[in-house]
Amino acid sequence: MAKTIQDAPRGRVPDSAAAEGVVRSAGLVSAATMLSRITGLVRESVIAWLFGARMEADAYRLAFLLPNLTRDLFAEGALSSAFVPTFTEELTRKGREEAAKLANLVATAVILVVGSICVLGVLAAPILVDLFAPGFRATPGKTELAVQLTRTMFPFLLLVALAAQAMGVLNACNQFGVPSLAPTLFNIFSISSGLLLGYTYGDSLGISPIQGMAWGVLIGGICQLMGQVPSLIRQGFRFRPAFDWSHPGLRHIVKLMGPAILGGASVQINVFINTNLATHVDDPIRGVNGAVSWLNYAFRFFQLPLGLFGVALASATVPSIARSLASGQHDEFRRTLNRSLGVAFLMTVPSTVGLIVLGRDMITAVFRGGEFDAYDAHQTAFALSCYAVGLAAYSGAKILNPAFYALKDSRTPMLISMGSIAINFLTATSLLRYTQLGHAGLALSTSAVAIFAFLCQFIIMGRRVGGIHGRALLSSSIRMGIAALGMGVVISMMRLGIGNALGESRLVSLVALAVCVPGGLAVFYGLCRLLAVEEMELAMSGVLAPIRRVARMGNRD
Repeated sequence: MAKTIQDAPRGRVPDSAAAEGVVRSAGLVSAATMLSRITGLVRESVIAWLFGARMEADAYRLAFLLPNLTRDLFAEGALSSAFVPTFTEELTRKGREEAAKLANLVATAVILVVGSICVLGVLAAPILVDLFAPGFRATPGKTELAVQLTRTMFPFLLLVALAAQAMGVLNACNQFGVPSLAPTLFNIFSISSGLLLGYTYGDSLGISPIQGMAWGVLIGGICQLMGQVPSLIRQGFRFRPAFDWSHPGLRHIVKLMGPAILGGASVQINVFINTNLATHVDDPIRGVNGAVSWLNYAFRFFQLPLGLFGVALASATVPSIARSLASGQHDEFRRTLNRSLGVAFLMTVPSTVGLIVLGRDMITAVFRGGEFDAYDAHQTAFALSCYAVGLAAYSGAKILNPAFYALKDSRTPMLISMGSIAINFLTATSLLRYTQLGHAGLALSTSAVAIFAFLCQFIIMGRRVGGIHGRALLSSSIRMGIAALGMGVVISMMRLGIGNALGESRLVSLVALAVCVPGGLAVFYGLCRLLAVEEMELAMSGVLAPIRRVARMGNRD
């Protein structure tokens, strides 16, 4: 049975140096992630401009999805969840030399195991495409193109697995900026090299524009990994192949990864179900299927606040709580977890309202043009609003899930994930059958799964550790919700006034965002101050800390 931490006093959550440090680190990660997400949106907008929601775009989306599902399962899912707490504990208790040995053992294992999976993925591409997208057969050449692109991009899995491990090593060493910027390198080099290969040298190389974009993914993956190598070397970590399958740290990681893979497999089953269903959703207006692309464009936009807040806070929280447990500071563990969740909600609750109210303007401003028309923007924004419903829960689960691994409990996340399969299947099929939501119903089922997972994790974690100040968190969340609703009313009125005065166009959407986003943030900030939301002060200190450091350096100069 998993270890239980003794009860803690209830009431107002006391501030702690660890919690403040996590928020400051998360602020740095958020800034780097912001750049990564912006360049990611640029990459997506280029693809949308060139290919819209046509056959090439759907084939590319599916081909990119397949190695990414395996990446979530093995690399940024099971491996990261098991590796980061174990490596942090090894670094805290035994020192850098032993930690470096463990890192080399894991990297060697990743190359052997994940490399073999890549070979199998390339060989089994026709089977995978038919399993995930049987509806592609209805369009001549669509399945064959998806198979070809899948074979090109599947080795990306190995590159991103090694990049995820490098990120874990650097995060454990309190280095957050460089690993958070690594995805920016992927975005920049994948799109630039893809355009170069597909359009400048495509004829001489005998490849089409969409094939050039697929090769660009591999080049971007190489850059994402190699961009972290100099920082690893400065921290004293150099890769040397190592084989010691009896090493206790490696065996512990493998032991944790078993349930994590099973839990991650359930997530992939949910994606499989939704992708499979999406390929059968025919558009009532155009009579063709663009659901895969609409959902993908929407989810990419949804990942912007998720990465800025949920993933950033999770990246900063995991090493901190792992060190707290390794040194026996259980109260620190509870406080840090509570504060991380509170700040995540502070950021994601208003983001949810913003995505729902201004989602169409965001999609129009970024993607509209070329092959991506107003109807595509409408359908994508509809899906985005349904994804947004689960944003806060999704972010909370990103923080809680690795906390179970820090407690050496990989069984609970596995069981919750497996239970989500039934939730997703019932929700997705019911929404498609009994509502007119279409592809947006699949996005809403994803939100339902996120809410289910978060509530289960929160309740079980509270019982496991003797409470994580749930009442204080609920009180703050209610006040955040009130402030976010007030913000939503204001920006809705502002957007309506702008539309009535200027009409509707891409330029008007840009104007609306330029006016409504800062106006909405000001309203939310003022209401949070008025309602005495404690997390606002902590969040502001995290946001302002890098600016203050730069100012102090300037004053010294």
